Amino acid sequence: MKKEVTIQTEVTTSKLQSTPDNSLRFSILASGSSGNCTYVETDQKRLIVDAGLSGKKIQQLFTEIDRDISQLDAIFVTHEHKDHIHGVGVLSRKYNLPVYANRQTWQAMDSMLGYIAEENRRYIEADTMTEFGDIDILTYNVSHDAIQPQFYAFQKGKKQFVMLTDTGYVSDRLRSQLKNASAYLIESNHEIEMLRYGKYPWSVKQRILSDKGHLSNEDGALAMVDLIGRATSDIYLGHLSRENNTKELALTTAINTMRLYDLGVDEDFLVHMTDPVQATALKIL
Repeated sequence: MKKEVTIQTEVTTSKLQSTPDNSLRFSILASGSSGNCTYVETDQKRLIVDAGLSGKKIQQLFTEIDRDISQLDAIFVTHEHKDHIHGVGVLSRKYNLPVYANRQTWQAMDSMLGYIAEENRRYIEADTMTEFGDIDILTYNVSHDAIQPQFYAFQKGKKQFVMLTDTGYVSDRLRSQLKNASAYLIESNHEIEMLRYGKYPWSVKQRILSDKGHLSNEDGALAMVDLIGRATSDIYLGHLSRENNTKELALTTAINTMRLYDLGVDEDFLVHMTDPVQATALKIL
């Protein structure tokens, strides 16, 4: 029987050594239907959320932001789909990294990861606020066709970075709970007409358009209209479909929608694109 290790609070000494500061730093290493990985760092901790590419590719992406992958402290997993866990097992084994996910996700992905050391099997459940070194981590469920998908918001002092992709809709509860963060990664998966008239089978189109699918450009933009607050400085559009979207369409829809609601695009906050194979510049909040 596998040993369960439940995450409560962790104050162990990190491998990260640097001059103390209060900033929260992150980079979207990769975001898209082909693979997802996000890097988060503070003075004490370095972690990634998901590892949906090969270990070799993720290591290459680390060099783009001038970081050493061997300095990582942990991997946090959102759900068991391949574009989120492809490299989890190899990275955990190579760098002796703990892997955090909820119990249902562990059950669904266990056989796909290969061997994971017992001490590196960690459990973190939804609707909790957990201390991880000097980071507070909020977990919350989303609506997606996985067994128990959950995402994360990372907080250091007054700075907060919210991740919200792989969901068919954004509930009123999440809109209230995640409002006024410093930065967001929001899903902008598809342009509805491109998807409807594209080459996907109708069953796949129905799945993507359903409440357990993915946010369209318009849906993601409208969610951000409710989420943006005075503290918000940066919005990243993520998880774009290669077949049913373009960066230009996603960015135009987001900006036009926000301007329609008199939000200060390029004045109060900036909107950025992500990429499936190229890391965003390291953002310091």
